[in-house]
Amino acid sequence: MNDFASSTKDPVLHQRPNWWDLSRKAITVLSNFFVPPLCQSCHQPLIQHNAVCARCWQDVNFIVHPMCDRLGIPLPSDPGGQVVVSAAAAANPPNYDRARAVAHYTGAMRQLIHTFKYADQHAPRQLFKRWLQLAGNELFKDCEFIIPVPLSRQKLRARRYNQAAILAKDLAPDVGLKFEPQILRRRKNTLSQVGLTRDQRRRNLQGAFEVHQSKTAAIDGRSILLIDDVITTGTTVDTCARVLKHAGAARVDILSLAIVTNESRIVL
Repeated sequence: MNDFASSTKDPVLHQRPNWWDLSRKAITVLSNFFVPPLCQSCHQPLIQHNAVCARCWQDVNFIVHPMCDRLGIPLPSDPGGQVVVSAAAAANPPNYDRARAVAHYTGAMRQLIHTFKYADQHAPRQLFKRWLQLAGNELFKDCEFIIPVPLSRQKLRARRYNQAAILAKDLAPDVGLKFEPQILRRRKNTLSQVGLTRDQRRRNLQGAFEVHQSKTAAIDGRSILLIDDVITTGTTVDTCARVLKHAGAARVDILSLAIVTNESRIVL
């Protein structure tokens, strides 16, 4: 046995402290002292960063199976492992192929998204990324590009960032997808969608999106994962999917942090 091999077997050597690990632990202790870990929702003290407390965790209404395979909305009963499409999706099939969301747009999730979207609070980004990875796990293998729902120039100037683009950029390297924020863009400013009915939203978005001319060849026959923060009526992501498919995309799946649900949309 050579000297190197024998030294690696020495139990005394194996008991020596790993100074790199100790240094990292010291840095963590110091950083936690100056920037203590807090619940991302209610800001109560925690023992680790990028998490929520037990109370806020219970206030996040996660969406799990059974769910509609097309709309991603929860279903009232389990069909026994079969792929099921809800009555809403069967009556009005969306232009996109599948949608998935982390949770209902209620409670702590609504608060987290609202502060991220409107108050420039980016602390929950690591938490959002983990949740999106879990919610979209079945979508990643079928997609090649990950793109955000684009903001109008007017909104981007006012807000200074596109929350959907941030989510997509954070997620892309961890799930092995190419982040392409320039594929889809808004051609014109539109009225705020807040408070509009589904039909009003659809009319409001007519001609609002287009695929950048230089990107049409890149998406021809390809599969795209479209990211948004909240699916309200589904009109925005559906319009985006229609534009992408018209430009040649083979499939478009949707992934969001939250979805607005109601009883009329989940009847089988």
